[in-house]
Amino acid sequence: MKLTKADWPVLIVSGLFDLKNDAGERVRDLEQELTLEQHCSVLRAYCYKDAANIVHSRADVGVIVIDWDIRHESKGECGNPEVLLQEIRKRNKQIPVCLLMDDDRKENLSTELLSMLDELLLKHMDTVEFLAGRIETLLLEYIRRINPVFFSALVQYAEAYKYAWHTPGHMGGEGFLKSPAGVGMHKFYGENVFRSDLSISVPELGSLLDHSGVTGDAEKNSAKTFGADFTFYVLNGTSNANQIIWRSQAVRNDIAVVDRNCHKSLNYAMVITDIYPVYMKPRRNQLGIIGPCSLSEFTHETIQQHIADSTIIPAEKQGVVPVMSALTNSTYDGLCYNIATIKEKLKHSVKNMHFDEAWYAYAKFHPIYKNHFGMAETTHKKYPPIFCSQSTHKLLTAFSQASMLHVKNGSHVSVDPTEMNESYMMHGSTSPQYSMIASLDVATKIVEDSGEVLLSDCLHDAVLLRQKIASMAEELREKGSWFFSMWQPKKVTFENKMVDFTRVPATFLSSTQQPWVLDANNNWHGFENIEDNFVMLDPIKLTITTPGLDQDGTYQANGIPAMLVTDYLINHGIVCEKTDYYSFLLLNSIGTTKAKQGTLLTALLKFKEHYDANTSLQEIFPDLVKEYPDHYSDKGLRDHCDAIHVYYKKYDMLGIMHDAFEVIPHQAMKPSDAYQEVVKKNVEYVRLNELQGRVPAVMLVPYPPGIPILMGGEKVDGAAKQILKYLQRREAFENTFPGYESDIHGVERVQDCGKTYFKTLCVKK
Repeated sequence: MKLTKADWPVLIVSGLFDLKNDAGERVRDLEQELTLEQHCSVLRAYCYKDAANIVHSRADVGVIVIDWDIRHESKGECGNPEVLLQEIRKRNKQIPVCLLMDDDRKENLSTELLSMLDELLLKHMDTVEFLAGRIETLLLEYIRRINPVFFSALVQYAEAYKYAWHTPGHMGGEGFLKSPAGVGMHKFYGENVFRSDLSISVPELGSLLDHSGVTGDAEKNSAKTFGADFTFYVLNGTSNANQIIWRSQAVRNDIAVVDRNCHKSLNYAMVITDIYPVYMKPRRNQLGIIGPCSLSEFTHETIQQHIADSTIIPAEKQGVVPVMSALTNSTYDGLCYNIATIKEKLKHSVKNMHFDEAWYAYAKFHPIYKNHFGMAETTHKKYPPIFCSQSTHKLLTAFSQASMLHVKNGSHVSVDPTEMNESYMMHGSTSPQYSMIASLDVATKIVEDSGEVLLSDCLHDAVLLRQKIASMAEELREKGSWFFSMWQPKKVTFENKMVDFTRVPATFLSSTQQPWVLDANNNWHGFENIEDNFVMLDPIKLTITTPGLDQDGTYQANGIPAMLVTDYLINHGIVCEKTDYYSFLLLNSIGTTKAKQGTLLTALLKFKEHYDANTSLQEIFPDLVKEYPDHYSDKGLRDHCDAIHVYYKKYDMLGIMHDAFEVIPHQAMKPSDAYQEVVKKNVEYVRLNELQGRVPAVMLVPYPPGIPILMGGEKVDGAAKQILKYLQRREAFENTFPGYESDIHGVERVQDCGKTYFKTLCVKK
C-alpha cells in the first residue's frame, strides 16, 4: 500500500459545522474542498477540549486548523484555544497549525500565541479554494519533513516499482504469490513489507558495513541524538553489539573487570576475546533483588587486589591496567548508576568503559535520568573512551533485534571508527534487513522530536500505577486484608518534610530525580550501607512484591510465591518481564496504555479473590492439574501457595540463594579455555551429586535471578559449596512440585526412576 496525503488527516477544530449560517457554510465548504478536490482526509473536533484529546491519542494528524472565533461563543465549556495550542506544541513542535479567523485581527493575538502558529487563514477574505490549497501545501511539506533520511529513501525506492534482478529471491514479494502458504504470508504482512525487503545491491540506500550514504547519514543523526561521537546500527541485538565492542578493544590474555551481574553475551565475549576476567560482586537485598556493586569495587586498589587474588592470572600481569570494565546499567530490577561517580572512580583504573544499557536506551531523553546513563555529559576532565550498547527494540520503538552501539571518545584517547569497523564487519551480515535499519532511523526521529514528552507521559503513568497499587494495599490492610505491594519508597522528601509516597503529587515524582535516589537513611530498598548519590531506581520499571517476606527477609506465616501470580497473569493475557521468588517485574514503556494498567489491576484483584476463596486449582491452572492429577487435583489456590511458601521457608530458599551468589568461585581456567574443551569434545555430563571437585565447561545461569552462578572454567570446590547446595535445592524443589521446572541455562535434566536430576557439561578429568 502506497502512503498518500490522505493517511495524514487535517484536523479542523470548529463548533460551526452544524450551524445554518454563513460561517457554518464556510467551514463545511472548506472541509468539502479538502476532501473532494484536494483528496485529503478531515477529522472534525467541535471544541478545543475534543481537539486536545485527539492530539493526545492520534499521532497521524497532518495539519491542525483552529477556528479562533468559536471561543467567543462557547462561554468556556469548549475549553481554551491558548491551552490547546500549548498542548499541541508540547507534544509536536513541527506539525503545521493554522488559525482560522473571521477577519484580520492580529493585534489581538499575543506574541507567544503567534509564535506557536504557522499561518493565519481568513475565512472571508480568501476563497475556499485558496484556503484549502494553503492547507494542502503545509500538509505536503510536513509529510516530507517527518520521515527521517533512511526511511524516506527506503519508501521512495519501494514506491518506484522497479524490476529487481537481485536478491532476495522473493523479488518484492512476487515469489510468495506462487504458493498458497506464500499467499497467506503475503496477505498477513502486506505488500510493503516485501517491497522494502531489499538487497545490499541497492546503491541508493548506502551500505551498513561501511556506514555510507543514507545509512551512514541515519547513524550520524542517531549519534547526535543519543549524545555519542559515533553510532553503529547493529541488527543482531545488543548481544551482538557487546561482541563488537569487546572484539574491537580486547585481545588474548588482556584483563577485564566485569560486573558479575552481566548478560551472558558479555560472558561469551570473554570466550571470544580469550581474556582473563575479574569480577565486581553486586549486592542483594533480603527479597533477592539484585543491587548495585559496591562503590569500593570500582577503586584502583580493589581492582588490583582482585587481579592479585586470581588463581589463573600470571604473576607478570600483576599491576596491569585492565583493558575494559563492563557494567550493567540499568540492572534487571531498574537500578541505574550515577555515571559521574563511576567515571571518577575508574578514570585511572581501566582503559575503556562499557555500559550494557540494553533496557535503558531512553534515558537521554528525560532530565529525571540526569548523569545516570553512559552517554551523559559530565564535568570530568579525564575519562577513558565509553561504549554503550542499547537495545533500541526493547523499550523504544525499533524492530526486534535492532540495537545501537554508541561510542564517546575519551578525554585523552579517541576511538578510530575505521579500526572499530573491522570488528563490526566481523559480526555483521552482508545481507542486512533494511526494515530493521529503517526502524532504528525512525526510533531516533521519534525521540528526537518527542522524546521528553513521551517519557514524561510514561513516567507519569508509571507513578500513578505505583501510587494506585500502594493505595489499594493500604486500603485493604486497614480492612484487615492483604494486597500486593510495590518495591519503592514508602515516604519521600517533599516540600522539606517526609511525606507518604501516595500523597505526593505524581507530577513531582515523575519529574524529580531525588525521590528515586537510594539513600542509607531511608532504607526502603534493603541494601545496607548504600553510598550517597550512587544509584537511583528507574520509575518505569515496576517491581511488585507478593506476601510472604518481611523487609528483613523473615518469612511470614503465609505467603504467595510470585511465580503463581505471574502464571495466573499469563493465563489472562498479561506477560511479565521477570519473576523472582516473592517479586515480579513489569515494564511501563512508552507503548503502555492506561487500558493495560487497568487490566493488570483487575487481574491482580481477581487473583486475590481466588486466593481468599481457595478456588480449586482445577479452575485456576487446569493444564497443571491435568498433567499432574496426583499432586494437585484436590488442592485450592491458597493451599498451593502455602505449600510452596512452606517449602521456601523450611529450606530458606532465598537465604541459600543469597549465600550462593555471595561466592565468586575459584577459577581453574579462563572461560575461553573451558569452551575450547567443549569444541575438542573433552567434556562429559555430570550430575550434581558428582559435581564436587569438577570444573563446568559452560556457564550456569539460574532464573531467578538470571545471572551466572558458575562460569565455565570455575571449580566446584569447598569455596563453592553454597552454590552446589543451592543447585541441589532447586533440583529437589522440582521433584517436590512437578510442573514448576525452572529455567537454568547450562543445566540439562534427566529422568531416572521417576525423579528429575540436573546435569551439566564438565571438563573431563
